[in-house]
Order: sequence, then structure tokens, then C-alpha cells
Amino acid sequence: MIEYKKIIKTEEARFKILKMLEFIPDKLMLEIQYRIKCFRKLNLKNPERFSEKIQWYKLYYRNPLMNKCVDKYMVREYLEEKGYGQYLVKLYGCWKNVDEIDFNKLPNEFILKVTNGSGTNIIINNKNNINVEIIKRQLKVWLNRSHISPGREWAYNLSTPVIIAEELLKNEKGELPDYKFLCFNGKVVNVIYDYDRFNGHKRIIFDEDWNDTGVYADDAIYEVNVIKKPIHYDEMKKISEKLSEDFPMVRVDLYNVQGKIYFGELTFYPWSGYMNFSPDEFDYNLGEKLKLERY
Repeated sequence: MIEYKKIIKTEEARFKILKMLEFIPDKLMLEIQYRIKCFRKLNLKNPERFSEKIQWYKLYYRNPLMNKCVDKYMVREYLEEKGYGQYLVKLYGCWKNVDEIDFNKLPNEFILKVTNGSGTNIIINNKNNINVEIIKRQLKVWLNRSHISPGREWAYNLSTPVIIAEELLKNEKGELPDYKFLCFNGKVVNVIYDYDRFNGHKRIIFDEDWNDTGVYADDAIYEVNVIKKPIHYDEMKKISEKLSEDFPMVRVDLYNVQGKIYFGELTFYPWSGYMNFSPDEFDYNLGEKLKLERY
């Protein structure tokens, strides 16, 4: 899946190429990307794999609520409506452009995010060591390119991005393990646990009862399960199922910091559908759970 990144090494170069290729129809672009990243032909007429059905999901499933839920600022309202506002990360500010940000009013550590992007975050561990102008330039780049969806993911197309600053979460080791609850029709099916993001990114895929499936994905290291079930795991499942009940499929990302649960984000196109699993059968097993017939 990552071979193309070895050829086009910088993220900005990849986005410039994507910008130039915007004229290509979505269906054709997804077929090209799927071939490059998954090394096989995309079947949209009769999709069976999860990875194929995510591409169908991008093209044909249109729920306006998704536009709110993919936006890192607007989704806060969705959580409040669901009665889960207490799990939101503390918000320090929201701005339409970089010149509105008053860094003097922000705490010593925080995280900056562009609200409708992926990977558009800047972690500030010590405000005294930052170069404000460099940070502003990076945020401007992300704001200007944010209308480009690399994987032609429909839900991101209508969002108007803003910049937000939130509390910087981390555990006693200074890390933030990520619990990703993969939900179908309001039910948790699998939990993806990501950790050591900056030190040999590792991932374990559990079933809904926290049993290690032995499945691994191609962009992270798999380790034999040595991770204990988190405190308040049942509550995390309950939150995920409530937040996912309005959609055929969504991944609910949560954090659990020293026993306290925090909301991360809602992801409608996990890994943009370009994930190779081992064993390959897992792709088909997940595909069976995503029922597209009614749509």
C-alpha cells in the first residue's frame, strides 16, 4: 500500500499531483488508486471485500449528517445532541484564519487542528520553543488544500475548515494510545488498538470482546496481544454504538487516559479503504458486515 510514497516522497508533492488530477471522475480515480494501493482490480458492480465496499460507500452513500460528523469542530455539536458532551476534549479556541490566533492566550501545551483534514495536526509540547510564523505557514497550507480529498471521500467535500486548539492529551508515558471501534449498524464488531505511533507504530485488531484476532494490517507492526482491556471498556463500547447508530458503518475513535474516556473522531472511510489485511479473508469477513443492498 505504501509503495507509491517511496516514489512521491513528500506529502505536499502528492497533494499537488492530486490537485492536477481533479478533472478525473471519482469512479475512475478510485479504480486507479485501488489498483496502485491494493494491487488488484476494484469490483464496484458486485463488491465483496470491505476495501471494495468502502469505495462504493464513497461514491454512492449520501447522508448529509456525515458532513457535520467528519468536521472536528462541528462534530462536537453531534456529541452534545447524543448526550455525550462530557467526553469532548477541552476546547481552547476556534479560528477561521491563522491571523486570528492569539498564542499568548493559549496554555503552554496544546494541539492545533485543521478541522476537516487527516493528519493536519500540530502538537505543541512547550509553547516557549515554537516558531509561530512557521506554524502559521503550515496551517495556511492545510487550509488552502483542505478541499482536496485524496481518496475522493464525499463527506469531506462540503466542510468549511477552521482551526481549533484543544487540550493535549497524553498518558503517564507521554503517549496517546488510540481505540478505534469499528461499528456496523450501531454495533461494535472490531476494535483496532493503535499505539507507539512515533516509535515503531503498532496495531492489534481485537473482536468486540477484546480477543486478539491475530489479524494484522500492512502499515503497522503486529504484536502478540499483551495489552489489557482498558478500564471502562464496556462504557466505550456503549458510546461507540450510540454514536454510530445513524450510519451503516463508521469507525468511532476514542481515547482512554488513566481511566478517563475522551472522544477522538468519527471516520466513515477507515484507511480510505486501502488496507491490505493478513489473512486476506478478514477483508471479506468485514465486507459481509457492511450491507449495501438497501442503499
